[in-house]
Parts: sequence; C-alpha cells; structure tokens
Amino acid sequence: MTERTDAAPPSAAPGGGKSALLLLAALLVGLVLGIVVAGTGDGWKEPLVQAAGLVGGLWLDALRMTVIPLIVALLVVGVVGGADAARAGGLAAKAVAWFVGFYIFSALFGAVMTPALLAVWPLPEAAAQALQAGLAGVDQSATAAAVPKVADFFKTIIPANPVAAAANDQILPLVFFTSVFAFALARVEPERRASTLGFFEGVADAMLRVIGWVLALAPIGVFALAFAVGAGAGGSALGAVVHYVIILSLLGVILTVFGFVIAILVAGFAPGAFFRAIAGPSAVALSTRSSLASLPAMLQSAADLRIRGRDADVVLPLAVALFRATGPAMNIGVALYVAHWLGVSITPTGYAAGIAVAAMASLGAVSLPGQISFVTSIAPISIALGVPIEPLALLLALETIPDTFRTLGNVVLDVAVTGAVAEHEATD
Repeated sequence: MTERTDAAPPSAAPGGGKSALLLLAALLVGLVLGIVVAGTGDGWKEPLVQAAGLVGGLWLDALRMTVIPLIVALLVVGVVGGADAARAGGLAAKAVAWFVGFYIFSALFGAVMTPALLAVWPLPEAAAQALQAGLAGVDQSATAAAVPKVADFFKTIIPANPVAAAANDQILPLVFFTSVFAFALARVEPERRASTLGFFEGVADAMLRVIGWVLALAPIGVFALAFAVGAGAGGSALGAVVHYVIILSLLGVILTVFGFVIAILVAGFAPGAFFRAIAGPSAVALSTRSSLASLPAMLQSAADLRIRGRDADVVLPLAVALFRATGPAMNIGVALYVAHWLGVSITPTGYAAGIAVAAMASLGAVSLPGQISFVTSIAPISIALGVPIEPLALLLALETIPDTFRTLGNVVLDVAVTGAVAEHEATD
C-alpha cells in the first residue's frame, strides 16, 4: 500500500512529485559523493561515514517510532470499516470477501515470485557483496530475534501480553491481537464503539502528522544513509538501484495480468471489451499514481462493460477505499529484496509470519501518499520476516516507478473484481 492519493491531510506529507524528485536527487547525490569519498582513503572516509550514519540513524529512528502505534490504529479503523461495509448488504459482503481472499493470494504470490525472479536474475554477486559491506553497520540482531522458532511459532501467534509483544517488535502476535480486538469492536453497538473508534482514528491522524514532520527531513536522512552506502559499496550501489526498481515493477506488472485473467475468466468480459474499457482508467492511474483520481474513469469503464450502475456505485468506491490488491505482494517483495541484498536467510516460520502480516495488515491499509506509507507498510513485514528495516529508508527514494505499477494493478483489479461480484450484461 503505497500508492499516492489525495486522501491524506495536507500537512501529512510533503508535496508529491517535487518531493519524490528531491528524494531521488538526495539518494543519487549521496551515493555519488559516497563513492567519491571511498577513493580518498580512511583519513576522510571514516569520520564522514560515521557522521552520516549518525544523522541517517537518528532520522530512521524517528520514522520507526511511529510504526507500532500507526499499524495498530489503522488496522482497528480498517477492520471496523470493512466489517461495517460487509454488513451493509450482500453485494458489499461479497466484495469484501473478494478483497480478503485476494490479499491472501497477493501475499503468497509476492513471497513465491520475488525469490523466483531473483533466482532467474539475481543481483550480481560483486554488487551484493559491496552492498553488504556498505550496510555493514546495520544491526540484524533485533529483527532476527523477533522471529519465533518453529516449535514456538503457533504458541506465539496468540500473545499472552500484547503490550510486551509491541515492545519487543513481535509483529505477528500484535497484528493478530489487534485484528481480534477490531472484529470484536465491530460487533459492539455503534453508539458504544464510537468513542473507542474515535480514539484510534485520532491516534492514526496524529501519527500521520508526526510522519509528515519526519518526512520533511527525508532528503537529509536519505542523503546521509546513501552517502554511507556509497562509501562502502562503491559504484555497485548504482547498479543495484536499477535492479531493485525492475524486480519490484515486474511484480506489479504480473499482478496486473492477473487482473485481466479475473476480468476475462471470472467476470466473463470479452477480452477486447475489457481492454478498451480499462484504457481510460489505466491512463489516469499511470499519470497520477492515484486510485482515487482514477475513480471517475473506472465508473465510466464499468458503464462501458455494462455493469449494473447501482452495483458499480457500491463496489468501486468500496474497492478504492479498502482494496489495494498489489500491496501485499509488492510490500513483501521489498522486504525479501532487502534480505537478498544483505544475505539474510529467512526461516520457514519467518516466511509464514511475513505472509500473514502482509495479508492482515492490508486489511487496515488506507490510501496515503507513497512516502508516508512505504516504511510504515513494509517495516512490520520486514520485522516479521527477520529482515532489518534500515535499508527501507534508501528504497523510499526509489518508490516512484514501482508505485506507478502498484496503482495500475490496483485500478485494473478494482474494475475486474467489480465485474466478478456485480451483475452485468454480456459484452462483445
């Protein structure tokens, strides 16, 4: 879940396009200067790398402190909202069931396809070793300790102390408890749950504002971290950047193909009719990176596909609000790519925890600017897998291109799933 939208409060994040370009510039300049300094010898290199590591680390800690409260608050608000929508009628319930089912599929797809793509086209060994040297200061012990052993996996899913689980970064039990709490809250009478739900909405809004303040300093933090990596990894870091963007974008492209498969085989749309109808929303998605901005075009495509108007008017807005189909796959893909970078071996229990968190956390996902949601969406998955989250701060600056394919896939799947759950006439 990192596609751009206008749903966030204006103060929550820096401006979209200019901010993305500034972050990319900070990343590239930091890498290049780090590469230059790497050739000057330890007299200059070590003090500068230490200073950059301190600045980048402080900025990353400021961002990391928002992850736990934000994921809890968003999950509660999202699950209650989804439950309310499902109770609104049979069509909405069917749509929510599709969303949940596809989230599980998407998380599994990302967990399988990312290693497969990296096996077919791995990061060159020299570049991987150089990046590991550049990220040598990353402490892997904390995240690795959060992954339960096989014997303890099922026992630790249910936390005896949810507060302790949050304090120890035990993400899967925390997400499980929060989901159970949210579903229970959704069953409470509306008048009595309003104050509790309002509390979590307030926490989410406050955390988003804090993230906005931290992200105002993102160019400084990204520059410092990129400098440290460039100084350690040398020119190999630039090649790794391109490799990462292509691998993540491919995940989005393949998921978009699944949208066409659902539209043709499940919804029963004629291939030519669906291609013509989805062209307009796809163009808006590619140019704006926003499902929300694409909604009017999606409603028109639903009409072109002869989906009953009142059905489209229910399911498509619900999909824009609750369904970010590419999120679980691409989010776990980022975490697995970081593991590939650092040579981190992920245990079977780590995979299971990461898949579960990727799917469940998406239930509470909300449309936010990509820079806000990138770290806060992927950090919980990384922790569940046992992968350090520090490299995410660098990848934040590269999100613009993968985010475009996220949005395209989301828009195609929104229309495809609407066709699968709604009534429509045959198209030719």
